[in-house]
Amino acid sequence: MSYAGERKIIDADSHIIELDDLLHNFADPENRHLIPPMMDQKFLTAPQEAHDAGKALFEKRKNDPAEAAKAEATMMDNKVPGWSRFGAFDSGERSRAMDLWGYKRQLVLPTFTYHQVGHSKDTAVMVAGARALNRAMGNFCSRDSRLLAIGYIPLRAGPEVAVELMEQGFRDGCYSFMVDTNEPNPEARSFTHPDFDPVWALYAERGVPFVVHVAVTGEYQAISKSFFNNGLKTVELGGDAPAGALGMVSIAQTAQIFLAAMIFDDVFVRHPKLRGISMEFGSVWIPSWLQAMDVGHDVFKIFTPHLQKREIPPSEYARRHLKFAPFAGEPLDWVIGQVGPDLIVYASDFPHPEGTGDPIGKFEREMKECDKETMDKFYFKNMEEVMGEALLEA
Repeated sequence: MSYAGERKIIDADSHIIELDDLLHNFADPENRHLIPPMMDQKFLTAPQEAHDAGKALFEKRKNDPAEAAKAEATMMDNKVPGWSRFGAFDSGERSRAMDLWGYKRQLVLPTFTYHQVGHSKDTAVMVAGARALNRAMGNFCSRDSRLLAIGYIPLRAGPEVAVELMEQGFRDGCYSFMVDTNEPNPEARSFTHPDFDPVWALYAERGVPFVVHVAVTGEYQAISKSFFNNGLKTVELGGDAPAGALGMVSIAQTAQIFLAAMIFDDVFVRHPKLRGISMEFGSVWIPSWLQAMDVGHDVFKIFTPHLQKREIPPSEYARRHLKFAPFAGEPLDWVIGQVGPDLIVYASDFPHPEGTGDPIGKFEREMKECDKETMDKFYFKNMEEVMGEALLEA
């Protein structure tokens, strides 16, 4: 019996834990010198010792069936360092992991390589890195149709470059792409500006959802660092994890703003087939966010001519075009009771530790009031809806 058992599951959010030479291996030779070392980036701690230990364990279990069996048995243990987990960076092991999980599809995102290039102030580095990242992700997923590669498109490089990177990324095997939720340059165009319509049109034309993820926030800082100078002892969690309890309260701000802008600025009106997925921003904020958009629309439409033409409220655009991956352990009975069963999708977050060692169990402990139809929507029907025909072709 697989981990999923009789459940049909599409896993909306998983990751690879990259080896430190991945981007250099997949970069264009003439641009390889632009790619900075993975371990040099400061945004997501990547300990060399853990990397080397995981790589050594992988080499050991390739020739030791007992060691391989042990790794499979502890695959879901989220206390094991990322590089040491079975299926973390080898595509053959990930396919075996899919057999053991029993998932029908799994979206696969990067971990460290985005941070390796996505924060660069040099557009050439960002673009060369994104091209290599997309090629690497496509290659990782190329041998197993159950695995769908999610690459990265730096919208900050401009719509023309973004479209070129997308087209190349599709050719290199990516299913879809993450985008930044924030433009840090206050003088730059919003990603909702009509100049970016070719980007959103390409997502819609390909029938694949754009992805917003907690790691890809364009330098957005929800909390002033002064709040941590509070005279109390705190623990630095690092990575994509919230900055403690205060971080959990504010974790979704950049997603809320970006997705609301997409709705208020008529991106979905201009591209009615466009869909999107929000990952690792949680879900408890969604009910109040939907209400806030509708209130904002009602109050300010008198000053905003294009909003006066709307036939449906902003919350309805969210319901038609977006899905959201919650954290395991959130009160989903309450969330679904507030917003209905059509917005929330299952995500394991493997092999990141915040995905927990038993995401199915932890989700279902908070879904005791959900009937079978609601559970089916959570596990696969909502993802089938947002992925559409592209799911059948993947």
